[in-house]
This record gives sequence, structure tokens and C-alpha cells, in this order.
Amino acid sequence: MKHILLVVLAPLLVFVLIAAKPEKKYYDEVLRPQFHFSPPENWHNDPNGLIFFEGEYNMFYQYNPNGKEWGYMHWGHTVSKDLVHWEHMPIALFPDNDSKDIKDFTAFSGTAIVDETNLLNFQKGDIKTLIAFYTCYKGGQRIAYSTDKGRNWEKFEGNPVIPFDETDDARDPKVFWHNPSQKFVMVLYREPDKDESKRGFSFYTSTNLIDWDFKNHMVGFYECPDLVELSVDNRPEDKRWVLIDGDGSYIIGSFDGETFKSESEKLPGDFGANFYATQTWSNIPKEDGRTIQIAWMRDGKFPGMPFNGQMSFPCELSLKKVNDKIRLIRKPVKEIELLHGKNYNWENKNIIPGLDENLIKKVKGDCFHITATLDIKTSDMFGFMIRTGRKSAGAELLYNVKKGTLSCLGKTVSLNPIDGKIYLEVLVDRSSIEVFCNKGIAVLSGCFVPDAKSEGMLLFTQGGELMVDQLDINEINSVWRKE
Repeated sequence: MKHILLVVLAPLLVFVLIAAKPEKKYYDEVLRPQFHFSPPENWHNDPNGLIFFEGEYNMFYQYNPNGKEWGYMHWGHTVSKDLVHWEHMPIALFPDNDSKDIKDFTAFSGTAIVDETNLLNFQKGDIKTLIAFYTCYKGGQRIAYSTDKGRNWEKFEGNPVIPFDETDDARDPKVFWHNPSQKFVMVLYREPDKDESKRGFSFYTSTNLIDWDFKNHMVGFYECPDLVELSVDNRPEDKRWVLIDGDGSYIIGSFDGETFKSESEKLPGDFGANFYATQTWSNIPKEDGRTIQIAWMRDGKFPGMPFNGQMSFPCELSLKKVNDKIRLIRKPVKEIELLHGKNYNWENKNIIPGLDENLIKKVKGDCFHITATLDIKTSDMFGFMIRTGRKSAGAELLYNVKKGTLSCLGKTVSLNPIDGKIYLEVLVDRSSIEVFCNKGIAVLSGCFVPDAKSEGMLLFTQGGELMVDQLDINEINSVWRKE
């Protein structure tokens, strides 16, 4: 009887012992971003096929399932209902021709749209079909489609829709519907004749998504094109088109469905070291009205981590007149507030150099959303030291008054005060700092490798007094753990 009882109780005892062990914290590695997207493991880069559909923000991305280095490109997939909490999905697109090569016939970057009128006749039931346009390396521009909200994909039997040309490096199709001309537009990066001086974006049009007519080519661009229309200063009657290059730099102008005409010089979209392959979400509802952009934080370092790469935080784009010139503004999406934890707030605090006092000495941690309005007064330079500790001075965010520059993580941008004040919005994650200057007119996006045990923060001024008109520091809760 005792033997039978032991046989019965043994599995139960094992279960209890296993259940009693503390659950491993998900996504809690020392350099794991807590509110920026990163894959569970392996390499990832460009965001692809960004599309809002059936209440979900779909984000596909370049992904190597075989390791932490670039190669064997697939389309990874993740979805979110709020742009901050992401659910990992199975791989969406695989290499063509059953390729096992590190590069040939793999699935490079592209875009996605909704087939609103069932042009390709793939729709099943009431759910509209998603159409992905992607580059098959050495296989031309191709189509895949999904009839189940992006969960499963089929390759179009008529591929490629634009054949491969061995004399041309053509890739990264951006496709959208242009209502005034009643045509679909494709913007495609190309290097005709493999001539670097001819690198740029080509414009194609189509009425059926399959047959594409070449219209013209603009030189001076490299990879991952995007083209969006935005209102100036929120005036619906005053709109411009913004043509965005792979590094986030942009030109403002007009677009008639075939030809882009520049009205500005090419301007930098980000002044940091780690911002690339920018894309915007398509199909965002009119009642929302936002244009939302995300990018790969290129060249970030994640030593000892199971993954390699992270995305920037999603941002809303707008156009604003600044000193009679139109400029692109970028700000973190409002959904960042869903992650706010403990709040620290100061108003009208005068900071005097030389005094051994740190206004924000009580702030400890590794993830923060900082907003600050700082009156320069008589200061020569001021800023923050982020992730300070006994063994590390941390990362310096410094404004130099005499030079009129703001620097962070080795990069610098010219920044003029607004009525004697500097406005800062800063996102600090475990492996990145994004600084939005003067209400989004300039941004520095950078990755860093902080000391894991350094969680302090310092606000300082040198050479004169600094007035803190307003300073809010919100701790950010992890999107991967239930608090």
C-alpha cells in the first residue's frame, strides 16, 4: 500500500517542487530594453510592412532566425494594440526558392497595404486581404498576401511584379494609394548600372498592384524610402509631402502621384548615432489622424545578450514653421504615459553651481521618461548625468550655452534657446537614450552600455545659475512584466 501511495504522490511532489521555484523574469536581462521593442533572440534590423489593421499595429522586421549576426533574412512579426505592449508572432515571410543561402533569395525590406477593393481576388469572408511588397534578393520585387490578419502568408504565383535586373540594386519598395491620381504608388530604392552616383528613389504607378509603370528617378537617396503627406501647423488646407531617406533625413515638397518636387534642402531627421531604416504605419484610422514612425537603432551593442538589436520608440510626425521655414517635428507617441510609474516633480527651483546638492538625488532606476523646461539664466553649461554610480560617471547630456549645442552619447546638435529656455524630453531605457529637443525640432537617438549597478541621476550647472521651471521624471514600467 505504501509503495502504491508513493507512486501516486511522487509526480504530484515533483509538480509542487517545480511550481515552488520562482518564475524566471521574462525579458529581464541587464541590457534588455524594457519599453523599446526587441526580439526574444537573434538578429533583427529594419522595420517592415507597418500597418494598422483590425485594431492592431502590425510590425514586421528583418530577422535572422539562425543567429545574432546579419543574414538569412526573414520577416519577423509582432503586434500591439497600444504601440507599447508587443506580442511576438510566428515568422511571417521566409526566403523564396526554399533558399538556405545567407543572402540570395532572402526576404529583404518592404511595405504592406490593405487590398480594400479585393483587386487581387484573394479575400475570404469579411476580412480584407493584407498585401506585402518585399524585395527578394536577386529575385526582384515580390508580393505576399494574408487573409487572416497577417498571421499566415502566401506568395503570389505571378511573382516577381518587377523583375530582377543584375545591373541594378533595386529594393525596399514603399507602396501606398494616392487618392488624387487614383493610382497606387511605389517608391523604390535603386542604383541603376551599379553606379553610386545614380543612387536614389524611383517612382512607379499601378492600377492593379501587379503591373508597375516607371515614372522617374531622383538621385541622392539611399535605402528604405518613405513618403508621407503632413499638414503644416495642423492646418488641413496647408499640406506638404515629406520624402524620407533611410537614415531619417528628409526633403519637404509636393507630389502629384508621379513626380516629387523639392521645396527644401535635405535635412537631418536625427542627430544621434543609432537611427536608421525609418518607416511609418499605414492605414491608421482617420479619427486618429496621426502619422507614426519607428526606426531600427542601428549599431547598438548588446554584449552577452541573446538578442542583437532594438527599435526606437514610436513617434508622431508633424510639420511646423520654425523661423519661417517648415521643419519635421518628432515626438514620442502619447501612449508612453500608459507606462508611467512613480512620478518626481519640481517647479521653480534655482540651481547654483558649486553647492554639493543634487536636486534629483532621490531618483534611482534604469527606465525613465523625463520632461524639462530649463531657464538658462547665467549658466555656461548644464545637463544631466544618466545612470551614475560608484564605478561609473554615467552618460552625459550636456547643453553648452556659449556654443549653442546639445550633446549626448558622443553626438552633438546645434540648438538655440526659445525665449532663453531649453525644452527637453528624454526617454531612458536599459540600453538607449533618446533626446527630443525644443519640442521635437531636433532629436538625438543613441544606444549605450551602462554599468548594470549604476542607477543614479544628476542634474548640474556650471559657471552660473540655472532655473528649473519645470521638471517631471516618471519611472517607466516594463512592458514585459506584470508589476
